[in-house]
Amino acid sequence: MQKLLFVALGGAFGSSIRYLITSGLPVLNGSFLIWRTFIVNILGSLLIGVLAGFFENNLESQNIKLFLVVGILGGFTTFSSFAVENIGLIKHGDIKLAVVYILSTNVLGVSAAFLGYYFYNSVVNN
Repeated sequence: MQKLLFVALGGAFGSSIRYLITSGLPVLNGSFLIWRTFIVNILGSLLIGVLAGFFENNLESQNIKLFLVVGILGGFTTFSSFAVENIGLIKHGDIKLAVVYILSTNVLGVSAAFLGYYFYNSVVNN
């Protein structure tokens, strides 16, 4: 039950941070807010990479990992918004933008996670 509490509290915090960040960013070209979600997801991927590097060798507290990774970053990033935004783009005939959005989010997200992991292990952990 304690682990669930750490995840729930982190999720509430992460979702709140996402809301504050995305509500403060402008809508670019009326593009269904996709750039807001894109920025949040790439930033979240970078941070989760850093934390993956950290927790790889620092397993003292499973609760802290659950709070930060599953809770905060799970609440901060948003696959469901990403999916619905792509439906909206396709419905409005923006097929090319949908494809670019899908590919760039996945490629840059994984790249950002790797970069964060690499940064932690080569710069911070040395």
